[in-house]
Amino acid sequence: MRRSSGRKWRRTRALLLVLLSAGCASRDARPRQATAGPLAAGDYDRTLFHGGIERGYLLHLPPAVERSTALPLVLAFHGGGGHGENQREYSKLHLLGDREGFVTVYPDGTGGVARRLLTWNAGSCCGPAQRKNVDDVDFVRKVVDDVAKLVSIDRRRIYATGLSNGAMLSYRLAIEAPDLVAAIAPVAGANAMEPKPGTPAVPVLHIHSVDDPRALYAGGLGPPFPLTDHRVLHPSVETVVRRWAAHDGCAPEPVTAETRAGAAGSKDEGQTATRWVFGGCRDESAVELLRLTGAGHVWPGGDRNYLVRLLGRGTSLIDANQELWAFFRRFRRPLP
Repeated sequence: MRRSSGRKWRRTRALLLVLLSAGCASRDARPRQATAGPLAAGDYDRTLFHGGIERGYLLHLPPAVERSTALPLVLAFHGGGGHGENQREYSKLHLLGDREGFVTVYPDGTGGVARRLLTWNAGSCCGPAQRKNVDDVDFVRKVVDDVAKLVSIDRRRIYATGLSNGAMLSYRLAIEAPDLVAAIAPVAGANAMEPKPGTPAVPVLHIHSVDDPRALYAGGLGPPFPLTDHRVLHPSVETVVRRWAAHDGCAPEPVTAETRAGAAGSKDEGQTATRWVFGGCRDESAVELLRLTGAGHVWPGGDRNYLVRLLGRGTSLIDANQELWAFFRRFRRPLP
């Protein structure tokens, strides 16, 4: 893996900020600050100190929070160079949370400018977070604990998803914090770290396009990060998914459970989505791969016009939000 020097990274951050801000929502309309629970439905901006620095996350509470029941929690991690609000506006996962009754959290990574241009330490990637060995797994634990001070959450139903570098972090949580997450759904990002022998099975739904121009499906050295010479060595998606199927005690070969194709004349024409299911997993776990063609490095079902020149073609052939929640709701973390 080649890395740009710290000096070059500092020189290019301002230029990257201009590029990435073009596709991001403004922070002028900030969610209100969360202080002490109980809280009403809506959006909150929360900060906490971790590793000697102030860090933040966006919290969205659904109308169901006003009932006295413990709610599921979905952690949604932004991609490298993004931030929590960016992931919120791009994915709009919290809108599904309103309908389905789960709490949505969009945490911020580190290493950027004014809570932008942030990265996650996913072990083998990415950026300043990895170089500084930021303990993002512990940070996520602290975020969950902080949310629990504000609203009643079901500790057996905490789930993680993310885009690109955020997808890689969700894998790291499954490896290092299987006591925290009940299932993960990485989107357009794989992690070369291997699950640890003897650890609990963690259900995995991986969503990725064969034609992803940045997080390469087949693996290999990806293109330089915009305006830098920083490149990331990506593992093969199928190798990673099969590794997790083996860890979860699933069948070694998948069954093709579903295939979709974009309708002629639609924006999805020429695109496909195939669902691979690895059956027979231990402890009622599951491992699935939604293998797309024709789409880019995107959140399926998200804004089709988002940074198309950089990330590639969007898709609505599947909706990542619907897919991940349909998967998550099947699983609860076993009690100790």
